[in-house]
Amino acid sequence: MINEAIPPSLDGERLDRVVALITGLSRSAVKPLLEAGRVSVNGAVPSERVARVATDDEVAIDYDPLAEPDHTIEANSDIDISVVHEDDEVIVVAKQPGLVVHPGAGHIDDTLVNALLARYPEIVSVGDPARPGIVHRLDRDTSGLLVVARSENAYDDLVSQLSLRTVTRRYEAICVGRPTPARGVVDAPIGRSRRSRTKMAVSHEGKPARTHYRELAHFDDPIVASHVECHLETGRTHQIRVHLGAIGAPVMGDVTYGRPDTFGAGRVMLHAACLVFEHPGSGEVARFDAPLPPDMIDVLSRLDLRSTDPV
Repeated sequence: MINEAIPPSLDGERLDRVVALITGLSRSAVKPLLEAGRVSVNGAVPSERVARVATDDEVAIDYDPLAEPDHTIEANSDIDISVVHEDDEVIVVAKQPGLVVHPGAGHIDDTLVNALLARYPEIVSVGDPARPGIVHRLDRDTSGLLVVARSENAYDDLVSQLSLRTVTRRYEAICVGRPTPARGVVDAPIGRSRRSRTKMAVSHEGKPARTHYRELAHFDDPIVASHVECHLETGRTHQIRVHLGAIGAPVMGDVTYGRPDTFGAGRVMLHAACLVFEHPGSGEVARFDAPLPPDMIDVLSRLDLRSTDPV
């Protein structure tokens, strides 16, 4: 337990920032302590979402660094990553398929975060200690663009932009079948599947989820398939895969939410092609584009194009 009296220099400061200063944790790491009621001011747990402190307030923090889980992540310079942009605030990476974004069960030292730490060791103190610098994720088999925060200011700013839904994320997918209709919005909440807790599903008990999509092209031979563009309005786990499957056009290679990979795609044919956000440092619009990777180009070349009419 840590007990501190607030000095005049911190009068009016936000509680999360004060706790971060006292503990040495990042503000994102402090958030779980506040949500769990492990921080009190003058003997009471604040009820306000953003509480502020005053001079001589007594702040008590139920925190013992020796008793907290060890989130030490090892750097790994043996993992190749494609950095398309870097500056003092952000890093934009074109993630290759097959690479897990951050450590977890079964992946301790072979993730994107391990590779980033070898190249940018300063991100170790940015954001969540279990996934430093990470503000959004891509599934292991999904390729494409990912922005990583390089400073705490950039982390807070990007998280806020994602929460406000001002970040543009455009994906391209190759689907088995065709979406019906060819253009539209899937507005269907997503939550844990009742049949399998490791899967997501459209569920009235889930969180709101909206995916805008349009068919770019369709194919009739050797299978009925389509090339589809998606824009995320929200960012739920497996959102595009669940939503496209729900409208009859599961992503090719997705054996979890679709069908067996009889075409030999080799992985989920989903690519994060465009990323647009407001730069946390300059405030200017930053846009990045990533062309389709070779394996998706190969799959498209093996399909017999029937239509490229704009929808």
